[in-house]
Amino acid sequence: MIQVKSYEELARYEGQELGRSQSVHVTQERINQFADATLDHQWIHVDEERCRRESPFGQTIAHGYLTLALLPVLWGQIIEVGNLERQMNYGMDRLKFAQPVLSGQHVSMTARLEEVANLRGAIKTTVHITIWIEETGKKALDGLATFVYYFGK
Repeated sequence: MIQVKSYEELARYEGQELGRSQSVHVTQERINQFADATLDHQWIHVDEERCRRESPFGQTIAHGYLTLALLPVLWGQIIEVGNLERQMNYGMDRLKFAQPVLSGQHVSMTARLEEVANLRGAIKTTVHITIWIEETGKKALDGLATFVYYFGK
């Protein structure tokens, strides 16, 4: 795991692959909890019996936004950004949901630090993230995440 505590330390990794996270198990329980939290109970996510009969996947799939919501935990396994006053999620660009994650599969993430900019003390980073389905080696999600960090003095 990479550890940084300042703009200068973070900027050293600009243009570099940062690594790969550990995997997270996407269980049906996790999918159901996400459905409850977001009020998105579409049958393709939560109705296991109907999915066995009608879904082209033969089982439930994770919400695309559940896959995206795993970004913070996966990012935190790749890099530890310390000495922060605060941090913010700034945005997502060119986000693509490439393959559905089936219930029971595992996902991990790779990250490349595309850009680091010091905007008068606010450190804006653009990270190319790819979330992979471990069982297939295929991309579940791909895009650019932008974070803003405010380092302590």
